[in-house]
Amino acid sequence: MSEKNNYTLSEKEKALAGLPYLSNTEELVNDRLKTREMLYEFNNSKPVRRDTVEYREGREKMIRQLFGSAGKDVEIEPPFYCDYGYNIHVGDNFYCNFNCTILDGNKVEIGDRVMFGPNVSLYPATHPLQPEERSKGPESALPIKVLKVTLTFFLK
Repeated sequence: MSEKNNYTLSEKEKALAGLPYLSNTEELVNDRLKTREMLYEFNNSKPVRRDTVEYREGREKMIRQLFGSAGKDVEIEPPFYCDYGYNIHVGDNFYCNFNCTILDGNKVEIGDRVMFGPNVSLYPATHPLQPEERSKGPESALPIKVLKVTLTFFLK
């Protein structure tokens, strides 16, 4: 973390540092709204084959606008849900089946050649367990890394 202390960090910076932050600030509320609008368009997009210009100019383009970064050959089946999108980074040959949820209050990195089945959910976000503290509104999020699968099995 930089020389800034907790009092000069924005709530977004606090979230990315894994510190307690308030998610109801103007900046974060607006970011989530923008993401919801993009997800509405993505989740209601026409089904097309992945190897077409229509896919590249439609769903793939939306994924690249939504995510912080995306490698080659990325396919996500709608519906897909996330909080911000810009904290999600996926590698090459990533496939995500239906109904995935990623609550990306912090960075979520997914490596190359990763495949998610239906209903996969990643929840880096957390809340205080004590009711008094929880009622004050802070939450926090820790980073998640999903590495590539490197095991190969051969059946004889």
